[in-house]
This record gives sequence, C-alpha cells and structure tokens, in this order.
Amino acid sequence: MSAGSDWYGEVFEVRLGPPGHGGFCVARHEGRVLFVRHGLPGELVRALVTEDRGGSFCRADAIEILDASPDRVPATCPVSGPGGAGCCDFTFATPAAQRELKRQVVAEQLRRLADWEPDFAVEPIPAPPGLAIGVAPGTSPGAPIPEPGHPGRLGSVTTDLGSTLLGGRGEPAAPAPRPTPGANVPPGRIGGVSTPSARALIARPGAGETPQGGEPSVGSYTAGWRSRVRLVVDAEGRAGVHRYRSTEVIADLRCPQPVAGAMTGIGERVWTPGADLVVVVDGDGVRHVVELAPAGAAAGGARGRRERGGGAGDSGRRGGGDRRSTAARRAAAHSARTERVVDGSGRAVQYVGERRWELSATGFWQPHYGAAQCYSDVVAEWADCAPGALVWDLYCGVGVFAARLAEQVGVTGMVHGVEFARTAVAEGRAALRDLPWVDLTAERVERWIHEQRDPAPDVVVLDPPRAGAGKDVINALGERSPRRIIHIGCDPAAFARDIGLYRAVGYQPVDLRVFDAFPGTHHVECIAVLER
Repeated sequence: MSAGSDWYGEVFEVRLGPPGHGGFCVARHEGRVLFVRHGLPGELVRALVTEDRGGSFCRADAIEILDASPDRVPATCPVSGPGGAGCCDFTFATPAAQRELKRQVVAEQLRRLADWEPDFAVEPIPAPPGLAIGVAPGTSPGAPIPEPGHPGRLGSVTTDLGSTLLGGRGEPAAPAPRPTPGANVPPGRIGGVSTPSARALIARPGAGETPQGGEPSVGSYTAGWRSRVRLVVDAEGRAGVHRYRSTEVIADLRCPQPVAGAMTGIGERVWTPGADLVVVVDGDGVRHVVELAPAGAAAGGARGRRERGGGAGDSGRRGGGDRRSTAARRAAAHSARTERVVDGSGRAVQYVGERRWELSATGFWQPHYGAAQCYSDVVAEWADCAPGALVWDLYCGVGVFAARLAEQVGVTGMVHGVEFARTAVAEGRAALRDLPWVDLTAERVERWIHEQRDPAPDVVVLDPPRAGAGKDVINALGERSPRRIIHIGCDPAAFARDIGLYRAVGYQPVDLRVFDAFPGTHHVECIAVLER
C-alpha cells in the first residue's frame, strides 16, 4: 500500500516502538508512521487506523494485544479504551512503567529541542504534610475517612451531599493515622494547613505514598487524585467527556481520576444541553459544581458529531478536524460565560503551607490535590533568596509562589507577581494582604518586563501556560540577567523549547525535577533551575 493511500479503517499488525509525546507509541508500516494509542513499547498489536490525513503519519488504536508487555495490567479506566475518551492514556500500565514512559518522552524532547541530556526520574507527587492516608472500611479506595463521631461530613463541614460523599455505608472508620512525630504538622489537613474545618480528603496508597511492600497497584495510583474536573453536556443534557480528538460527548463518568464523591449525582441529573460543568472539591473538602452556559453557536455547531473531516474533495482521507475550527471552539469554550452555581458556594478554599486562598471555583488551581504544595516546596528550596532580595514571580496566578518567596526576602525585600487574569490577581491580593512587600499586577508578562526600571531581580520564577514562555519573554529576562531562574512547564515540548531558548541567551540548566502530577495520563510537570 502506497504512502498516498487512505488507511482510515484499516487494521495492521505492528510492533510498537518508543513512546511519543501525546500518549501513544510509534510504529511503522509500509514506510509510514503510526501513532498508536493503548499499547506499550515492544508489544505486537493489531492497530485500527482512526485518522489519516494523507501525510507521513496516521493515528491508530491498539484493538488487540498479540504479544503483551510485562508492564501491562488490566486497565482501570473503562471510558478511555480504543474508540473512547481521551481522559486516561496509560491506566493499563504499572505505575513504574507509566513514569518510565513519561521519562523517555521528556528526555527525548530535552535532547532534541534543548540539546540537554540530564539524568532524572519521574517522581510521584507526595501527599501534603498532615494529610491522613487510609481507606475507610466499607468504602472504595480514596474515600474520605470521616472524623469519628461526625458521619456525613467532609472537611468537618456539613455539605449538601452529607454521607453520600463519604460513601454512606460501612461501619465507622477508625481514627486516621497521625503524621510522623516531629513533623510539626497537625493532622487532618489538605494542602498542609490546619483549618477550623480540618478533616479533608483522604489520599490512597500510591498517591505519592508507597504502602509497605513496594509499588502501589495501578488502581490505587491512578484513582482519586484529581480535585478539579471539567465536563461537557450533550444534546440530551447528560454530563460526560469528549471522545478522543472529537466533539462527541461520552456520557460515562466512570473515569477513576476524580477524588471520592466528586461525581456523586452528576450523571443522574439533566443539565443544560451544550453547557460545561466545573466540579471542584476544595481544600476544606467542600464540593462546588458550577454550570457554564453553552458557548457561542460558532463553537457549538459540531457538538455531538464525531469529527472525521470528510468534506468534498478530501479524497477519502479521514482526520481529526480542521485546526482552525478546533481553535475557534476552544476560544469560545474558554471565553467569558454565564455561571450558575449548583452545589457549594462557587468559592473554593485552597491551602499551601500555612496560607489560605479563596478563589472562584472556575479559576485556575492545580488539579492534583498535592501539586500546589509540592511545586511550592521545590520553588522555595531552589530560590534560596536572601533577606532584602528582589524577586519576580511571572505568570503568578493567585500568588502561591509569591507567598513562599515573600517569606524568604522578608519585609526588607520585594516580590513582584505578574498575571494577565485580573480575577486571579484580585484573589491573590486578598490572600496576601498581610504581605505588603508583595505586589501583584494584572498585565501581560512580556509587556511588564519591558516596562520595568528596577535593578535586576535576584531570582525569577516562571510558570507559563502550556504553550511556554517563548522567545520574547526569555530574551527579555536574559537582558535583565537574574542570578537564578526557576522555570515550570506542563508540556514537555514547550518546556524543552524554552530551555533551549535560555541556553541561547547564556543560561544553563543545573537541576531538573519531573513529577507525575497526572497519574494514568501522558501529562507531566517539569521544573528546572537555570543559572549563568
């Protein structure tokens, strides 16, 4: 079969090669490349071609495993198999194998785009200090353990869900394990903060904690870590998730990622057709459900229809949709939309260290319940700012890193935080109002840097969006010549491109931490520190 043939719907027997960036393995057949999902390196599979635009590669699903990898286990996500949703990529692999796949992808991107070959491992996200670990009798892994004597509460706050969130069954739970003596962290907290409503979500063994006896099971590792979920609603009013590379909605909420109780009752309710749902379980264990009004007609016209290309003149080749129409849909989906609070207050409480934030449930916060604390700890360790230093926190959000850096520089120092989202800046200012030496500004980062007349900052922290910081920002930082730069990225390719740009302006990466912040998926979080 020639490279110009349409392979859509064809099935080929192929041996899978290394992982690629995006949750697939690379295979080759008759001179073309296949990006095959649902397989592992070295496996012999029957691959069904699901998308063929006629170029040098096409996309496929492994629909039958003929020679399985020793790392393969029964999949824990029933929604994301061949032909299913894109929520989970690797729940059929052991936790160690998942992290190794991500390590290979990050290493390849850094080698190819940044000419950097560091030695590193992909680490699990640790549970925040003081978070009790366990499973309540009669509940599923990840279910919260109620405070003894207070059934039907989560976070020691009575919620509309009551005992339903706790599973509503089983015998009373034993008191949760206490933190290690000497850790100086009171028990019963999420995000490492003691609060009046101090009982929070319970992590499973494997969510940053390895139980006695070694590596956790894939079920415990991939379940119950996501505290924020965004769903879509189909034309019949059913909540669900998008089919992979499609606008079609799969009304199946059995993905294991959400924390216990997050999805309770969502699937039984009829919602506004075309709406989105944001479901958040916050640091106090309170669930918030917000319905976002349907996006504009320009974005929603294809909702419910599987994208296959297929217009006149496409010569039979099938694809995953037009890039321009996809971009238009995404822009409409993330534009300002009317919000209706269905459950909770719509104001999520979050904690990092000993500090409390209150922000819109639809605003940005790290999905993994332990990620914000973990990244904040790494940034604080690497920044190592002296009292009186000047520090910049770029793309600062609500100021999580700014708060930690402010502790280091003290009242004689200064922390400038810059974030384009005005709502996040307002929420950050409220949370950090006791730190007058922290200044949060609503502005585009590249514009703000060029406007500064201050001396060179001692340390700069950047946590840009998925596309990365880019050439303009990094060149501007190179001209300022800070002593140290800490760069965070959630996309390996964008992260590697940014590292290459830093190297071009004279900065060299001196350390790297990579975290499996999205277990069961192909996503990963990278943090590097650079110096001249």
